[in-house]
Amino acid sequence: MFTGIVEELGEVVALEPQPDAARLSVRGEIVTGDARHGDSIAVNGVCLTVAGVEGDTFTADVMKETLNRSSLGALRPGSRVNLERAVRADQRLGGHIMQGHVDGTGVVLSREPAEHWEVVRVSLPENLNRYVVEKGSIAVDGISLTVVAVEPDAFSVSLIPTTLGLTTLGRKQPGEPVNLEVDVIAKYVEKLTLGARA
Repeated sequence: MFTGIVEELGEVVALEPQPDAARLSVRGEIVTGDARHGDSIAVNGVCLTVAGVEGDTFTADVMKETLNRSSLGALRPGSRVNLERAVRADQRLGGHIMQGHVDGTGVVLSREPAEHWEVVRVSLPENLNRYVVEKGSIAVDGISLTVVAVEPDAFSVSLIPTTLGLTTLGRKQPGEPVNLEVDVIAKYVEKLTLGARA
């Protein structure tokens, strides 16, 4: 489980294609500090299992389903990525409950800078719209954010200076893809509600 509080900006060292997967190597000094084989690290919001650690770089295998559903396949050496280790049971839940299971991708549509924050508008796949509500939570590239407004095919979030400075969203430009994970509680509520009607 993750909280969407990014610990550091990492850097992609390599993305090696395989027949039905890829092997991703990422440099991140903080997340590799105590990383061991089998640990979970979220890379741009995607939960990956550590396959190996060498110095400040870890490797993880990314299966085809993950490559198809997320934007990880578009990463290149030098790409910056948001990194977060799995939360421990004794830690504060600073963001919201996240699984690292990406529901789909959106595209940055626009950025509107203000004096102390920036409003970013992101496209929203039709099948995810019902899970996104004003003032609710959504994960964008693994960052826990509060939804400012929802449209039929887009949503907006406001980014504070800390988020702009310490995550990939400070650099993403219109047209660039982002990973989206909606609130898992909304999905469970929907299933329970529909099940009760059946």
